[in-house]
Amino acid sequence: MTTSDHICPIEDVQNSPDLRSLDIDKVGIKSIKHPVLVKDKTGGAQHTIATFNMYVYLPHNFKGTHMSRFVEILNMNEREISVESFENILREMIKRLESKSCDVEMTFPYFINKTAPVSGVKSLLDYEVSFIGKIVDGKFKNTIKVVVPVTSLCPCSKKISDYGAHNQRSHVTVTAEINKFIWVEDLIELIEKQASSELYGLLKRPDEKYVTEKAYDNPKFVEDMVRDVAAQLKLEKRVDHFIVESENFESIHNHSAYALIEG
Repeated sequence: MTTSDHICPIEDVQNSPDLRSLDIDKVGIKSIKHPVLVKDKTGGAQHTIATFNMYVYLPHNFKGTHMSRFVEILNMNEREISVESFENILREMIKRLESKSCDVEMTFPYFINKTAPVSGVKSLLDYEVSFIGKIVDGKFKNTIKVVVPVTSLCPCSKKISDYGAHNQRSHVTVTAEINKFIWVEDLIELIEKQASSELYGLLKRPDEKYVTEKAYDNPKFVEDMVRDVAAQLKLEKRVDHFIVESENFESIHNHSAYALIEG
């Protein structure tokens, strides 16, 4: 008699029936990190670390999903996951977890080498980027989310003050469902052009003078920011649906100003 003859099968509790008749819209794992490879517009590639959230739909007749399979699917993609393999991950989730719908959110830091406006000095600036994929009844939906730091200067403060105006760093967040490939850099540039001024990692004194005066000449309320970005996104044929958010971290208050447009 071998040792294996004494091993009893282990019960699969997740596959046992559930009698509460309640479907679960999303069940899975959150905040798991994995290496990713992202191509940039310059022709290079960025090796970075992404945080993944992975979910599937669970019908009412199953007690639970197989959490370990999410991790197995991530690790099937060799060492690094690329943008090209992103849809394949969702397809594999549908197959391995036997679900009709699934969601994956992949969030990572993305760097752009920016040139200062006067001195021409170059420096990296980081942005938070998310690729959000969804499959429902076999159809793949692709969404890009970017958080872009910019400068905003208050029009009211400029109008009522004899000199100066309060300004602050703001975060403009765009979540765009796309029907065709779009470079992350193009989306970021679209947003930065609507701000009082864009940000740079490194500025010399002539650059600092330039961005200060540019912001002063281009004041924006938080309402102006979301409207101007939304107006540009409406012209972008590769975008089917969007949400624009702007949060101004007010320099003269201990609270933020916030606005949102969905279109």
